[in-house]
Amino acid sequence: MKNGRYCMILISQCLQKIPANISCPEFCKEITDFIASQYFHNQLDIKKLTLHPEERATASAIIYNNYRKEIWMIGDCQCLVDNQLYNNDKPYENRIAQKRVQLIKSGLTPQKAREVIEPDLIQAMLEGQNKHYSVIDGFPICENNIKIVSTVNSHQIVLASDGYPFLKNTLKESESLLEQQLKNDPQNIRTFIATKGLMPGNKSFDDRSYIRFFI
Repeated sequence: MKNGRYCMILISQCLQKIPANISCPEFCKEITDFIASQYFHNQLDIKKLTLHPEERATASAIIYNNYRKEIWMIGDCQCLVDNQLYNNDKPYENRIAQKRVQLIKSGLTPQKAREVIEPDLIQAMLEGQNKHYSVIDGFPICENNIKIVSTVNSHQIVLASDGYPFLKNTLKESESLLEQQLKNDPQNIRTFIATKGLMPGNKSFDDRSYIRFFI
């Protein structure tokens, strides 16, 4: 099981146990302690995990708290609140994505361009995870980089991962625009810029989650 999927399962387990009126800072402490307890339970090397964030159970999360009428955006995710788009991109991704675009336009294959930028991605993670951007990984979450969106007096909410380049109010429309992107610009170097493109054998360039509901 990949680290991200394992972290997702742990987050789901934690969410089922916490009180509905919990605040975002309280949740951050709860989920951090919960994941850290799994590290200790499985006798993982905490010193190694401290130095190598790429080996932690890591995930982004977007959470709607109905009691507080808030959306908590922890990591790279996006949402629509009554047609207003909010996102929480990692600060380094656009710079590295632009580098990848230039490498491909200069003649490198997408696979080779990805290999060239991988050290940049790892270095950005080493320097920035829960310092310049927030994720859930069993270590103290950088709360300054969590985006909290108020939904007071709102009606329609869409929560999604960053696998949808053009988020819309229906799954059908979001999927349709994604399909057009994959057809016309599968390597994400023109109409949508990303650090990776469509890889052989995959259905899209990234995993995706989408939920729409009314309050």
